Amino acid sequence: MKKLLLSAIAMLSAATFTAPVAQAQEENVIKIASHLPPMTDVVEIAGEVIAEPYSIELVEVSDNIQYNEALFNDEVYANFAQHMPFMEMYNEERDADLTAIQPIYNAVVGFYAPEYELIEDIEDGAEVAIPADLTNEARALFVLEQHGLIEIDDEAGVFPTVDDVTENPHNFEFTHIDLLNLPAAYEDGIDLVFNYPTYIAKVDLTTDDALILEEDPENTFALQLVVREGNVDSEATKALQEAFTSPEVYEFLEELATEKHLEPAFELEEAE
Repeated sequence: MKKLLLSAIAMLSAATFTAPVAQAQEENVIKIASHLPPMTDVVEIAGEVIAEPYSIELVEVSDNIQYNEALFNDEVYANFAQHMPFMEMYNEERDADLTAIQPIYNAVVGFYAPEYELIEDIEDGAEVAIPADLTNEARALFVLEQHGLIEIDDEAGVFPTVDDVTENPHNFEFTHIDLLNLPAAYEDGIDLVFNYPTYIAKVDLTTDDALILEEDPENTFALQLVVREGNVDSEATKALQEAFTSPEVYEFLEELATEKHLEPAFELEEAE
């Protein structure tokens, strides 16, 4: 993946916000917004092991907007449903102060093809379904570039769009579709469909069925535990971070690694 992506994300992350933030807690009950398994599973496991006096209450949401709105409005204390580039885009759009404090796992994305079994089978003019939001559109295009199917302008920056595709030897026809509707696009027979393991499972597929998979050794798009900036150094946040990086969470992710290509994005601390 382009070095420009990593450097620009680092620059975005360097922005700081210092206003105090009200904690969305009641008697040490920490509310965390999340969306779909295994994200919700991780929250529940963390809730089983978090240190006293804290407990965790899972707040399930139904789309990719609510969890950030709930956090920014102090309806929850944290959320666990997104990677850092998506969070930074929300911050920019809403002038928000959400802060990623801990990468937990990397959901390996890829492209799925109802008809094709090999990359070599892809026909010229194939329709390619990619996410409609800017961050995931960029991620999808980077996957295609990693596998030599397109080339992206080196000056496109962090979030390239289809307008930044400089070489398209297969003459792909790109169709933008909401992320949550991409499984339906697969069922509708679109030639190539980008998706996450969690969402593609809705049509009974796993990453083993993907035509191509992402290569992201830097875990740029790892799912992050996110709080507001004013709560980064609180005792509740420290307890959350310890629970989310516990051996129990790590073991759960390891069990899913082979089946769903969910790779832990943290290392266990050695016991003293």
